[in-house]
Amino acid sequence: MFTGIDEVDWASLRHAHGSAVEVPGWLRALASADSAERTTALDGMYGAVHHQGNVYDSTLACVPFLFALTAREEVPDRGALVELLVSIGADSRDADARAREAVCAGAEGFVALAGDPDPPVRAAAAGALVHFLAEPARALRVLADRVRAERDDRVLLALTEALGLFVRRYPAHADAAVDLLTEQSAPPYSPGTRLAALGQLALCAPARLPSGLVPTAVRLLRKRSAHRVPPGPGTDTLVGRIRRLRPSDEEGSRLLRTLHTALGDRVADRTVLLLGQLTSPDPVDRCNGVWMAAALFRGWRGDHTRTVELLGGQLATAHDRLREAAVTVLAELFALAAPAADDLHALVSTRPDLWTHRWERCAPTLGGPLRALARTGDARAVPPLAQLLAGPAAPADLGFELVHLGLAAAPLAPAVRHRLGRVPLASASTARLAAPLLSAVRALGDEDAVPEVLRLLPGGPDGTGAPGATADQAIETLEALGAAARARPLLRSLLRTRHAAAAAGALWSADGDTSAVLPPLLGELTEGDPVNRRRAARHLGRLGPAARPALPALRRTAEAGPARVRTSAACALWRIDADPGPVLPVFRTAWAEDPRTRLPVARCLGAMGTAAAPLRDLVAAELAAPRRHTAREGGYGGHIPEDEALLRACGEVRSGMGA
Repeated sequence: MFTGIDEVDWASLRHAHGSAVEVPGWLRALASADSAERTTALDGMYGAVHHQGNVYDSTLACVPFLFALTAREEVPDRGALVELLVSIGADSRDADARAREAVCAGAEGFVALAGDPDPPVRAAAAGALVHFLAEPARALRVLADRVRAERDDRVLLALTEALGLFVRRYPAHADAAVDLLTEQSAPPYSPGTRLAALGQLALCAPARLPSGLVPTAVRLLRKRSAHRVPPGPGTDTLVGRIRRLRPSDEEGSRLLRTLHTALGDRVADRTVLLLGQLTSPDPVDRCNGVWMAAALFRGWRGDHTRTVELLGGQLATAHDRLREAAVTVLAELFALAAPAADDLHALVSTRPDLWTHRWERCAPTLGGPLRALARTGDARAVPPLAQLLAGPAAPADLGFELVHLGLAAAPLAPAVRHRLGRVPLASASTARLAAPLLSAVRALGDEDAVPEVLRLLPGGPDGTGAPGATADQAIETLEALGAAARARPLLRSLLRTRHAAAAAGALWSADGDTSAVLPPLLGELTEGDPVNRRRAARHLGRLGPAARPALPALRRTAEAGPARVRTSAACALWRIDADPGPVLPVFRTAWAEDPRTRLPVARCLGAMGTAAAPLRDLVAAELAAPRRHTAREGGYGGHIPEDEALLRACGEVRSGMGA
C-alpha cells in the first residue's frame, strides 16, 4: 500500500497549514485497526491536505496512496477514502486540472470497487464511475449491471443518483439511463429508491414522470420513514462533529431536497410537498421539512400562510431539534411569521428560559422565540422584553427587535434611554452596545433620549463621543427626533470631519441653511467612501432645487462607480431637477447589475409617477417573478423583508403609472 511513500519529499510539499511533513503518518493511520486513529487521520486530510475543497501539491502526491488503500479489502472505512478521492478529483474548488487528471488516471480502480463486498465502498464508487471513467457507454453498462445485482437500499440510492448525474453529464447517451430511472421509480423497488428515482427524473427527464408526482412522493416518504433505522453515535472528531451537524436523516433530506430543486419555480407544488413533510407522523421528516421551507421562503415569493402555520405547530413538540429549527426559520420571516404568532406567544409564555440564549463564553443574545414574536410586530412581545430590560444582563441586541414593534414598545423607552446613557464611550464595545439602542430610540421617537444621544457625538458634552459609524448613527438619530437644532454648533464643527455627510444632513434639517451644507456634501460626494457618497447624494436630493449647483457632480457620479452609488446620485438628480432623461438609463442599468439597487430605484420611481413609464417593463417583470430579487441558487441569501418591501414599492409604482 505504501510502496514509495518514503521516497516522496513530503517536507518540501505544502498543505493548507504549511509543510506536509506529517502527511505520510496520516496516510498510514488511514489503514489503522484503531477507528479513532483512522478518523483523526481523515480529519487531517480534510483539514489540511484537502482543506475547504482546495488542492495542494501534497494532495496530488496522496492520490496514488489513497487508491492503493481503497484496493485492499482489509482496510476499514474505505468508503470514506473513495469519497475523498471523488472530492479531490470532481468537487475540488481548485481550478488546477491536475487534480482531476490524477484521479482519472486511477479510474479503472473504481470499476472494481463498484462490485466490492463493502456496501459503503460500492456506494461511493457509483458516482466515481460517472465522474472519472473515460468511456460513457462503459460507465453506463457497469451502473446498469450493478442496479440489477444490488440488494442494499443505500447503495441503490447512490446508483440512482449516479444515473441522474450520467444523464446530465452525457445527454447523448441518456436514453438507457432514463429507462433505468423510470424502472426504479416503480415497484418492486423500495420507497427510498423510488423517491430517489423520481427526484432524478424530475431533474433530468420530467416528461417521464408519472402523474401525481407530489402525492406519490409524500406517500413514499412516509412508507420509507416507517422503516428508517436511526443513526448511531458519532465520534468526537472534526469529521464526526461535521456528521452530527447534518440532518439526523441526511439521506431523506437529500431525497426531498432533490425533488424541491427539480420543482424549482413551481411554488404551488413545492408548497403541497412541504405540507406533506410538515404533517408527517415522523418528527425527523418534519424537521427536514422545516429547513426546506426555509429555502423556499428565502428564495421564492408566494402565499406561504399555511406553511407558516404548520411551522408554528412544531413549537409545541417535545423534540428540541425540531422546535429549535422551526423557531430559527420563523425568526427569518419577520412580518410573514404572523400566522404563527399565537404559537410563538404560547412558547414565550411557557418557556421564559428561552427568552435569552447564551453561547459559550459570550454575552447573552435575545432568544429565538421572543425574537421571532417581536419581529412579527406582535405587542405581546413587549412584557417579556420589558422584564429583560429591567434585569442586570439584558441582551445587547434587544434594541434591534424593538424597531419592529413600533409605538407598541413605547413603554420601554425609559429603560432603553437608561441603557443608552450607560454605553461606554471610546470602547471596543461601544458600537455593539449603542447601535441597537439608537435604532430603538429612532423607532420609538423618544425625544427625551436626546441628552443620551448627544453624549455619543464626537466632542459631545463629556468631550469623548463615540467612534466611527456609531457617531453617524447618533447624528441621524438626532435628526430623526427633530432635535438637531440642539446640537447646531457641534454639527457645524463636524462638517470638516469624516462625519461631514451625516452632520450636513442633520444641520440642514435643523435650519435649512443650504450655503452651509452644500460644500461639505459636494466634498463627500466626490471624495468620500461609498457609504458617505451615497449618504451625501441622499441629503443633496433632500435639498431639492436649492442643490442645483451640485447637478454637474451628481451627473458625473451617476455615470461611473458602484451601482449603489450611481443609483443614489440618480435619485438625487430627479429630486433636484425633475428631469427623467439622465435618470432612467442609470436606473435600468443598475437594476440589472446589482439587485440591491432595486428597492431604492422602485421607491424613486414611485415618486416620479407617470415620468417613470419607460421603466414599466422592469416593474412588471419584478412583480411577475417567482424568485426573490436577492436570492441565490438553493434558496440562500434572500433577505425576506427587503424583498417584500420591493414588491410593495413596485405595486405602488404600477398604480402611479395608471396600470
